[in-house]
Amino acid sequence: MDNLKRLGFDEWFNERTETSKLENYKIARVISVNKNSFIVSTGFNDIYAELTGRYLFNSESSLDFPTVGDWVYTQLFDDDSLAIIHEIFPRKSLLKRKASGKKIEHQLIAANVDAAVVMQSLDTNFNLRRLERYLVMINESGIRPMVFLSKSDLISSDEIEEKKNEILKIIPDMSVIAFSNNNIYDIERIKEHLTPHHTFCLLGSSGVGKTTLLNNLINQEFYKTQPIREKDGRGRHTTTRRELIILENGAIIIDNPGIRELGVISADSGIEDTFDEIAELSKQCKYDNCTHTIEKGCKILKAIEDGEVSQERYENYLKIYKESLYNEMSYYEKRQKDKKFGKFLHVYNKNKKDK
Repeated sequence: MDNLKRLGFDEWFNERTETSKLENYKIARVISVNKNSFIVSTGFNDIYAELTGRYLFNSESSLDFPTVGDWVYTQLFDDDSLAIIHEIFPRKSLLKRKASGKKIEHQLIAANVDAAVVMQSLDTNFNLRRLERYLVMINESGIRPMVFLSKSDLISSDEIEEKKNEILKIIPDMSVIAFSNNNIYDIERIKEHLTPHHTFCLLGSSGVGKTTLLNNLINQEFYKTQPIREKDGRGRHTTTRRELIILENGAIIIDNPGIRELGVISADSGIEDTFDEIAELSKQCKYDNCTHTIEKGCKILKAIEDGEVSQERYENYLKIYKESLYNEMSYYEKRQKDKKFGKFLHVYNKNKKDK
């Protein structure tokens, strides 16, 4: 099992392994996803993989499909050059967001992540409100959050400390590391935070230096980088697919394309954990059905008035909460319609066979 341990297979997964299935299946980890095709690894080699027809037929939503980081039961064919995925292992954690655009559906980012690293750069990309949105998604998944602040060579040490303190005011116990991709010492310091055999998911907007950091961590120019657009300071997408990479020290990193739209669906616990002081104040409001907008006796509005909670943080809390609630209701309605349509097809096909 040493080959699987190298990929992050620990005691948690070992306890959930159905040993009876090992007579016919091999355990592998999904290391890359491209629509309905995958690359999986057994720890010895990387193999092109597809889903069985039955798997595709029985899947009801995007949550049922494998994503990068998933452990799966596979059958190997053609001298181990083709893998057929039959089943997913139970997931230790799952990072997901609302699919971009108007579609109310989950988009999977990564599974079985131990720590999620939100990367922002210390220039125009630095944004506390966007960071809070990332933290809602991470906390909802029960994953440990970390923050890497790139391009530390662009501002003074006092400015760096000021921005770090702004973040620590939101999440006091979080690891916040400022670094420059041009500083070898900084890269070595980051490696010390990446524990062997643990899985880290790298998140952030395009242009913050994720690809350059990966190249520095693996000590080679393996991944292409692109320049920042001068007119708006935004980066272009360098990474085009989610991919799992093992570093020399044994740490496992899942790279992601830059995220521009980060919608949330049903993220109650993530919102409470990210905005914990606001969630705690809401329990002390005079009215149980307080909307925290106009009511007298609202503890949140009083805290804003007293300067204990910033107006910007409060407004972001309300925005994400309302968005999550709306998307949750829309998703539930969609699932109910899908189930009704599925029952209709079942009855239609049955009647067709009976004729």
